[in-house]
Amino acid sequence: MAVEVKRKEKEPIGSLLRRFTRRVQQSGVLLNARKGRFYHKPKTKRQIRASALRREQLLALRCEMMKEGLIEEGQLIPKEMIKFKK
Repeated sequence: MAVEVKRKEKEPIGSLLRRFTRRVQQSGVLLNARKGRFYHKPKTKRQIRASALRREQLLALRCEMMKEGLIEEGQLIPKEMIKFKK
C-alpha cells in the first residue's frame, strides 16, 4: 500500500511533509512495518484455549461482582479479587 501526496500550487515543503506524515500515520503502513520486523511465534492450541478460558472466567466473575454491587459497569476487577483454578 503506497502513500501518495502531490504538491499543491505554491505549497511550502514543510506543509507538504506534514501532510505526507499524517497520511502515513493514518494508513498504518508504519505499524505493519514495525509489526513485521521480528518473527512472532503463533500461539499453540493449548495457549489459545487457556486464554479463552481465562476470558470466560473473568467475564463470569465480572457479572457476578456487578450483581453483588461490588463494581459498576465498565469498571475493572481489582487484582486481589481475581483467583483462578490451575
